[in-house]
Amino acid sequence: MTTNELYSSYEQKMQRIADIKFATAVLQWDQETNMPVKGAQFRGQQISTLTELSHDLFSRDELGNLLQDLLAKDDLTIEQKRNVERNWEDYTKNKKYTSGFVRALSEQINQTFHAWIGARKQNSFALFEKDLDKLIQLKKQETDILGYQDHPYNALLDEFEKGATVSLLDQTFHDLLPPLKEVFNKIISKPQVDDSFLCQHFPKDEQWKWGLLLIKELGYDMEAGRQDISEHPFSISFNAQDVRITTRVDENDFGNMTWSCIHEVGHALYEQGLPTAHYGLPLGEACSYSIHESQSRLWENNVGRSKAFWQYYYPTLQQHFPQQFGAVELARFYKGINKVQPSLIRTEADEISYHFHVYIRYELEKKLIEGSLKTNEIPHFWNEHYNNLLNVTVPDDKRGCLQDVHWSHGSFGYFPTYSLGSFYAAQFYSSAKSNIPELEEQITKGQTQSLLHWLRENIHAKGRFYTSEELCKQVTGSGLDVSHFMGYILKKFETIY
Repeated sequence: MTTNELYSSYEQKMQRIADIKFATAVLQWDQETNMPVKGAQFRGQQISTLTELSHDLFSRDELGNLLQDLLAKDDLTIEQKRNVERNWEDYTKNKKYTSGFVRALSEQINQTFHAWIGARKQNSFALFEKDLDKLIQLKKQETDILGYQDHPYNALLDEFEKGATVSLLDQTFHDLLPPLKEVFNKIISKPQVDDSFLCQHFPKDEQWKWGLLLIKELGYDMEAGRQDISEHPFSISFNAQDVRITTRVDENDFGNMTWSCIHEVGHALYEQGLPTAHYGLPLGEACSYSIHESQSRLWENNVGRSKAFWQYYYPTLQQHFPQQFGAVELARFYKGINKVQPSLIRTEADEISYHFHVYIRYELEKKLIEGSLKTNEIPHFWNEHYNNLLNVTVPDDKRGCLQDVHWSHGSFGYFPTYSLGSFYAAQFYSSAKSNIPELEEQITKGQTQSLLHWLRENIHAKGRFYTSEELCKQVTGSGLDVSHFMGYILKKFETIY
């Protein structure tokens, strides 16, 4: 076979696997948005069957031999070669799993997700504990299957952020948290800004209209996506032309829906910007989870909590909620949406204390996976660390260790990407401002198209061609440098407090 014929065969095989994976994702999306309660058992079986099938197809020797044949070719284009290299890495890792383990993990994830939903409704971690513990034991087995150096948690971290390790993250948090804590303490010692106007009654229907307006304005293609309600906001993609997001509405808290919409649309804009020519292949996939989070955090915070953004959108917001915001001046609104304070809920935390929330989860997961913390000890660990680090008393499990969906999905190792994503976001946004000198002026006029175009060209279009660090160097001229984040934080909050 010629190189072109070999590569064409490889593309067909990978796209068939992608078809099954994305069909599974459709079932998962429906499970969290529309599925009737009684459908849970067979839905779990359906998802497990498809997951096992896609694993089997991606483990076959025929595919491995094809990838090796292509790796030996010297006439592939640079993009073709990178696709094959990335898939060979994925293939060798996937071969470590047995079909039995893949199915067992999928079935337990389904069971644990529904246990989490029930536990949240009853506000009781005890109802979640048994299934969560079963899932944690499987994740521990997974670390042995994958293999690791120095710490078992490294195997799970690498699944979400290639090259991330406990030693690297320990050092990152060690370097960042003390100066961040110092800034945090200085701010909360000052007269507090008023945000009481954010906690009035905001009718669900009007919030929904407002949220739809925002995501459309930011460039979300509604002909290639949709928004729904779910227990925990998320984004999901079946291909670049079908990228869906969800949100949740609290009628007594304006910020809950607004910034979840902006956050999730940041993810969706990334997915809608991936190259359709590489569907099913690495260059048609996102670079990494931290880069994915950089896109959501950039839109949510660097743009969505900026004064420039609200100079344009605040009058429109006042039209949607004249009774609630009609008498609230823009300057007061801007300060209110950037209020820094100790809080219980990660997704509602300010840009500074947010990283303390992430750190607590990181430390907890690390101890669970190494075995120094038991599943039944999670609530105590959680509550104690929230009290020590943020000086807040956790009133119940729903606002404590049951607030995140991630563990019920088996996503141990994901949380650190939120902080890494914020750091990348600040660096990318700084680079965007350098390359688009009139960017902030454009944002004051509601024009975010040039920013989206810049992100599409420099980040989205690259797929998985680069690692996170390589991409950061390519886009900004240097690897990840948290000084960009600290500089952004100091400059922004000295004008608020």
